[in-house]
Amino acid sequence: MLFAIICTDRPGSLALRMATRAQHLAFLELNKAAIQFGGPQLDSDGKPCGSLILLEAEDRASAEGFAAADPYAKVDLFESVIVRPLRTVFRDGQLAE
Repeated sequence: MLFAIICTDRPGSLALRMATRAQHLAFLELNKAAIQFGGPQLDSDGKPCGSLILLEAEDRASAEGFAAADPYAKVDLFESVIVRPLRTVFRDGQLAE
């Protein structure tokens, strides 16, 4: 099942994000087979202010476990984390249903 993991950084935490980025990217690399899409959300100045990951996981508990294991989560970077199931309707320029 596909899950959207939507994370919002704590205000003023860009330095913490950058200091933890290498560990975060290594974590993503270890889990790349399950990641459909991932990247930072950007603020009005084009600086990272959150994350969005589309993850293939067995169930919600597995997706939540993935989110909790992210090095960004472990250093308390996020103000909020939303894990929500997702159904693909449109992909690669075509209806997917």
